[in-house]
Amino acid sequence: MNFLAHILLSGTKEGVIMGNYVGDFVKGRLTDEKTESWDPDFVTGLKLHRFIDFFTDQHGTVREATHKAALSQGKLAGIVMDIYFDYFLAKHFDQFRPEPLFTYAQNMYALIQENEHFIPVDMMRMVQAMRNEDWLTSYATLEGVDLTFHRMSRRATYLAPLRNAMLELSENEDFYQDKFFSFFPELQKASKEFILTH
Repeated sequence: MNFLAHILLSGTKEGVIMGNYVGDFVKGRLTDEKTESWDPDFVTGLKLHRFIDFFTDQHGTVREATHKAALSQGKLAGIVMDIYFDYFLAKHFDQFRPEPLFTYAQNMYALIQENEHFIPVDMMRMVQAMRNEDWLTSYATLEGVDLTFHRMSRRATYLAPLRNAMLELSENEDFYQDKFFSFFPELQKASKEFILTH
């Protein structure tokens, strides 16, 4: 899952939200010794991020969708699916939250800014770009998703094929949307249980 989903699945505690949000930028094992002085909610969020990634990668429905995407996207299919699923989450946001996506996104940008002390230094430039370009809201349209793919394709040579990922989504949107709605409620339930038990 990508940023919007990770944030949404974090519940309401700011520390958990921040840990889940920055999860890709905190490397290594989260041992008790390593995290002893860290905010407990932040640690829960970091662990939740890894749980979400593992649960998603192992899920049969996601694997089926990823396999189809791999026919055109190859080894980048996993990255592509993260964006596809955030697109469906953003597009149908009113089914998951009472407030409009724009309002939710602005609240999350403010929360992230207020908790910048949790953000690793090497993530700061991306965080600023995310806020300035309103990535969370942009996921809700095909044009925004296409822009996301083009932005990502410029980060590294191996990511260049992502500029064509929009074609697969536009041609098979109903298929991927069905997979999303089959899978995401299960991920919501599993994430909620994870937070309650950690």
